[in-house]
Amino acid sequence: METAAAQGHERRARAFAAALAQACRGAGVRRLNKPLSNLFRDREANGRGLPAAELTHVLEVDAAAGWADVEGMIPYDLALNGTLPHGVAPRVVPQLKSITVGGAVAGIGIEATSFRHGLVHETVREMDVALADGSIVSATRDNDHADLFAAMPNSYGTLGYATRLRIETMPVQRYVHVSHRRFKEIEAFFAAIEQAFDADADFLDGVAFAPDDFVLSTAAFVAAAPHVSDYTFENIYYRSLRERDEDYLTAHDYFWRWDTDWFWCSKNLGAENPILRRLLGRERLGSRFYQRVMRANSRWRLLETAERVAGYRRESIIQDVDLPLATAPDFLATLMAEIGIFPVWVCPVRDTGGVYAPLFPAPAARYVNFGFWDTLRFNVGYPAGHFNRKVESAVTRLGGIKSLYSSSFYSREEFDRMYGGDSYRQVKRRYDPDDALGDLYAKCVRPR
Repeated sequence: METAAAQGHERRARAFAAALAQACRGAGVRRLNKPLSNLFRDREANGRGLPAAELTHVLEVDAAAGWADVEGMIPYDLALNGTLPHGVAPRVVPQLKSITVGGAVAGIGIEATSFRHGLVHETVREMDVALADGSIVSATRDNDHADLFAAMPNSYGTLGYATRLRIETMPVQRYVHVSHRRFKEIEAFFAAIEQAFDADADFLDGVAFAPDDFVLSTAAFVAAAPHVSDYTFENIYYRSLRERDEDYLTAHDYFWRWDTDWFWCSKNLGAENPILRRLLGRERLGSRFYQRVMRANSRWRLLETAERVAGYRRESIIQDVDLPLATAPDFLATLMAEIGIFPVWVCPVRDTGGVYAPLFPAPAARYVNFGFWDTLRFNVGYPAGHFNRKVESAVTRLGGIKSLYSSSFYSREEFDRMYGGDSYRQVKRRYDPDDALGDLYAKCVRPR
């Protein structure tokens, strides 16, 4: 007999699939109706969107078997809250609480466990996908819908939407012990990263603060801690990397260490000022609040207007890129010299080999993700997208691949070559032959 949780999920999933089919019979659909989005592309809203708020439940956790069933639109903070009482967590928990499990598959998810477990989609065992015609199919790595399972990563809703996912979990302990190592030379920093791939650790990431200032952080679960740091309010996590050799956090707080201050993006709002920080309060220091502010600014163009009046132009550089470990130092040196954005998040990733994702092929067996998010201001006449194009050019030249959640400028030919165009069209013909969910290139590449 089905459990009440399973019955409730079936009802919610069918309602979502029906709404998807209805939207596709009309003018088409391009987005989910949810309060926040982790996409950074300028797009006009297309219709009222799909109902996503109901599919946010943890359905079952089997800690002994190492998996959890969750609904596709559940944000990771709710997913983690549902698994931690069982002594486990998803193997890859992306940095921001508002990222959804389905979104981390469709749009590529990563975190400091990725040096061991790969990207989010490499930790998925099966998924139910709602299609444009209102049907729901169950896809695994080796069943009749294995082609859909493989193509869902980096598909951004253009093949369907995951309504349920079975994700792999890992045992956790109550605390996390963090060690920070500092380097002045880029060669030594990346040599340490290469060695750390084989280290006995649970987490691995780093930050480039300047051309001569790098920090590599390794962390591991522990049962006890002599003290615990709190970076959810007055103290700022990324500053601690340059101030401490070691640290202890609760496991919960470590998973969300980057959510408060959205890594370091809160500095753009002045929220690192102690007085303003206290006025904002703890609840307004997380990524959800910053996203709301950012969306309001994007809608009203307040900063852009003020800077134009002052004689400046601006270009947002919000990107995550992946480079083979062999060429990663060259990319970071190019980024620092030609773009000059700091800090830069550095996250090593292992291609586990368990899932081949044709729309987002791993650039190497071991590679490095760089995340950089800021705005350049200038008073000279650079063409639109000048600096983002330089990033794309360096990524291509050095054998890497770029995430598509932000502005992109690839030609159709470049895009198809990098993101599995032939495979995408083959799967598209099978699961969305009428193109009701839109085209990946049209959705992800900024129109020019």
